[in-house]
Amino acid sequence: MSIITKAAAVGGGVIGAGWVARLLLNGIDVSIFDPDPEAARKVGEVMKGARRAYKQMLPGGLPKEGKLTFAKTIADAVADADFIQESVPERLDLKHRVLAEIDLYAPANAIVGSSTSGIKPTDMQVAMKKHPERLVVGHPFNPVYLLPLVEIVGGQQTFPEAIEVAKEMYASIGMKPVVIRKEIEAFVGDRLLEAAWREALWLIKDGICTVEELDDIMRYGFGLRWAQMGMFQVYRVAGGEAGMRHFMAQFGPCLKWPWTKLMDVPEFNDELVDLIATQSDDQAHGLSIRELEKIRDDNLVAIMDALSKQNKGKGWGAGALHKDYTKQLAKLAATKPTASKAAEKAKATKPVKAKAEKSKKKKKG
Repeated sequence: MSIITKAAAVGGGVIGAGWVARLLLNGIDVSIFDPDPEAARKVGEVMKGARRAYKQMLPGGLPKEGKLTFAKTIADAVADADFIQESVPERLDLKHRVLAEIDLYAPANAIVGSSTSGIKPTDMQVAMKKHPERLVVGHPFNPVYLLPLVEIVGGQQTFPEAIEVAKEMYASIGMKPVVIRKEIEAFVGDRLLEAAWREALWLIKDGICTVEELDDIMRYGFGLRWAQMGMFQVYRVAGGEAGMRHFMAQFGPCLKWPWTKLMDVPEFNDELVDLIATQSDDQAHGLSIRELEKIRDDNLVAIMDALSKQNKGKGWGAGALHKDYTKQLAKLAATKPTASKAAEKAKATKPVKAKAEKSKKKKKG
């Protein structure tokens, strides 16, 4: 399995800092570049929350944290990294500038992952003149240090070998990599979220319910089912003994009924923003964002811990991965493995591109 020996993060916002936290808490050294003068404080706040959550997962003690270094330039940040995660704002021109610089200074064997929520990797890797073949989308979900899913998407120039190495690297830090079969904007997770978000905006705008009532419907109802089975397996069970075919036959006609406004979008104006923001303020009952983050993290750890005890102790869904991840961290806390200098030297001489060319020659032979 390809493991991460030294990581770099470019961008230290909510997502970038979440990546930093997951990597550091796996004992991996991270060099980060972010021009924001408040970057150190913001990353520090996320680290506090992540440590707090991990202490609940590992009451016996955490692994030794990796070393965090704030680099003055992108070049300094990526100079000796074998894994680089880009998490800058969703502007293609900015992505181009940043990825071009990463590509210019990063080692040839380094995997470059982008946290983009919806930009296709093909559209981003055109800016990479040296090694576009090693770019993948590595789209996580917040909080990155707890939620294990990462959507991996390759572009037209991405080598299959790069996708495989990226899968192994993400898996090595306790994540669940899912490779998206076809390149598409917003991938899978955000397309589902966007569909629900658009419908929710209509329900609030039309006065059908408040934001708190809508959230209650999700968290007291189908959200609990989704957390451990997802959509299709839930509906298979809903079909009774006849399974999915019966469910499809029973609810198929609903597709023609006026049950959704997904093909229409409410006008996104100040009135709608004020309505939702005011209701959201009321829903928070005075809790700060940091307090809400603590509540969220406590709940996520508890849910995954509960799921880890299901299926006769083998764990179920995210709980099974959580069970394995906590074991991995506990082992790391006991003895931190270090790669030999010989292994590191050998790895550094085998860029992704070279591996792919060697593989092609073998096939021809």
